[in-house]
Amino acid sequence: MRRLLAVLTSAALLAGCGWSGEDATATGGGGTIEYWLWDSGQQPGYQKCADEFAKRNPGLRVRISQYGWDVYWSKLTAGFIADTAPDVFTDHLAKFAQFVDLGVLRPLDELGPTSDLNDADYQEGLAELWKGQDGKRYGAPKDWDTIALFYDPVAVEEAGIDPATLQSLTWNPRDGGTFEKTVARLTVDNNGIRGDEPGFDKDNVRQYGFGSDGAGGAGWGQTQWSAFTGSAGWQATDRNPWGSRFNLDQPVFQQTLDWYFGLARKGYMPSFAEIGGNNPVGPDKEIQSGLAAMALDGSWKISTYTNLTDAAGTKLKVGIAPTPIGPSGKRASMFNGLADSVTTLSKQPENAAKWVKFLSGAECQNIIGESGVVFPARPSGTERAVAYNREERGLDVTPFTDQVKQKTTFLFPVTTNAADITALMVPRMDAVYIGDAPVSSMTSLNDQLNTLFEVAR
Repeated sequence: MRRLLAVLTSAALLAGCGWSGEDATATGGGGTIEYWLWDSGQQPGYQKCADEFAKRNPGLRVRISQYGWDVYWSKLTAGFIADTAPDVFTDHLAKFAQFVDLGVLRPLDELGPTSDLNDADYQEGLAELWKGQDGKRYGAPKDWDTIALFYDPVAVEEAGIDPATLQSLTWNPRDGGTFEKTVARLTVDNNGIRGDEPGFDKDNVRQYGFGSDGAGGAGWGQTQWSAFTGSAGWQATDRNPWGSRFNLDQPVFQQTLDWYFGLARKGYMPSFAEIGGNNPVGPDKEIQSGLAAMALDGSWKISTYTNLTDAAGTKLKVGIAPTPIGPSGKRASMFNGLADSVTTLSKQPENAAKWVKFLSGAECQNIIGESGVVFPARPSGTERAVAYNREERGLDVTPFTDQVKQKTTFLFPVTTNAADITALMVPRMDAVYIGDAPVSSMTSLNDQLNTLFEVAR
């Protein structure tokens, strides 16, 4: 417990949590299960699940609390320290390993309602991600995500590009392939000259061909460079999950990053400063404002893109294309997933497990699929999400789901020491993007990451 308090207190201070006992959510509550999530877009769907759960479990109800991403983790950290954490919360792989280490998650195998969860009920590989090194399950699969290219159809048309060509773009670290040619064509300077035309002014760009979501140090480049490093055949650690040796010193990784951040140096992608530094405005806002014509982003942002409007309030059209094919001969996408976890501080773990079992079951996941916000972990829920986007939004989202069907995904790196890794990676990746550090500095960063695990041993 002393180690838990020390680590979590440190995390809370770093996060600037601002928590006070007055706004804490009670965890006991006589039949009331406290459930936290961060995505406001998902809250209505989960409220429907909560209503159905209450009908099937007389005397139990679920109270849902939603907080924005940063506040969410700060309050959760404070809750673990002050015994005000919820019974159940939405867990993320970037946080999961450290929570397991700190002993704040209950093994679901040891709770009656969730003791019989079956890996085969979910998209392949998802359930395994939520098992600790002890083999116990600490999260029930909730949903999954992949990466694809969102683009502005108007900008593509104005550039004279056939949208069909976006379905088969290729890239390489030498000349960028057809992907970079397309990005250059979509880039326009303040004089109306495109990136592939003589006289292009890379220092005064009106529309970038490719948007940016920052340097990628906080999430292994998930919505930045991971689709490129993945399709070059690179993986972050020696094994996944629970790797302990890192591969940031490998030439393929450094060459890919040099090419990727080189897009900004060529004027095809916004600079670090233009997107707001390490608090980027986000690719969706860049496309909405006309700053970018195309950008990589996650499937969890589908609803966001379909609700974009122009200055007059008119909804903008958006298209989706798959990630480009890389030197490996395949395209690639990081395969990430969320899960629901029960805290060790819950005063009613069996009731909490009943709710987790319902969340991970077909009924709730089908409800979420029909909302079209995310791809539920169960295939039936995913099919409903695809159908909703096709029929209600007129949007083809198969560039996301095809990655799973075609087995071109790779898993989000799950390791211990996650907070320390992020603390080291963020400033170094930012420095490379800015141009203050060479890509070769990834080698010394790699040594630092490996040292974390040598000290732990």
